[in-house]
Amino acid sequence: MDISFRGMVVFITGSASGIGKETAKAFAESGASVVVADISDSGKHVAETLPKADGNEHVFVKTDVTSQESVEKAVDVVIKKFGKIDVLVNNAGANRPGLLIDPEQPGGRYEADERNFDLTTSVNQKGAFLCAQAVARQMVKAGKGVIINVTSESGLEGSEGQSIYAGTKAALYSYTRSWAKELGKHGIRVVGVAPGILKPTALRTREYEEALAYTRGITAQELIKGYEKVSVPLQRVGELSEVADLVLFLASDRASYISGTTVNICGGKSRG
Repeated sequence: MDISFRGMVVFITGSASGIGKETAKAFAESGASVVVADISDSGKHVAETLPKADGNEHVFVKTDVTSQESVEKAVDVVIKKFGKIDVLVNNAGANRPGLLIDPEQPGGRYEADERNFDLTTSVNQKGAFLCAQAVARQMVKAGKGVIINVTSESGLEGSEGQSIYAGTKAALYSYTRSWAKELGKHGIRVVGVAPGILKPTALRTREYEEALAYTRGITAQELIKGYEKVSVPLQRVGELSEVADLVLFLASDRASYISGTTVNICGGKSRG
């Protein structure tokens, strides 16, 4: 299925690595001009190396999604350059595994704390809100647009050792439904994408896997083996490109009647 975003501008948060970077590449290959919005300066290199097609142009805008000032400045830069934003992908995320309580090491390394809570909530939940609000103001003026919220299947199922992360992702399910109801009258669709277990990204590092394994009382090797042999019926982890493909479809006119819902992409994984 050929999907073209020629002449369109796509704003992707957290696109210096992982799902965001792969999604940026896919949009660029489809003709879109991509805004790499990330707090990391490595986003500059990503923007410079994205594929060029159909006269598209890519830019890096350093953005701290937890800061309203930073987000609004980033959107202003994009509007001055391109005059519009057609698609927003709320992808920026943070995750630090931690138990609610750790009976073995109270207050220890793998017990969640206020700093963990504030960081994860600020990036995942507040960041999505700030970006959606700033971009939606522009979309309402245009009378059209698509907002894609990258959530997680853990937002519905919960996740042992990741309750703070799962809670923020659950919020994105509600944001997606609520914003779709508010913005639909303005020609704006809002859709969620909920990945399951994927190949390692900036979030899924070795350190992350060791921390998560500790919270579940197993080794990192047992955790990784469980990904492929127990949790996922398709018996493999997902490709970042598979998530990017879904985002492109949902952002396209081929999905013009899809709004207010979240689509799981998790290989059949379910704990329920």
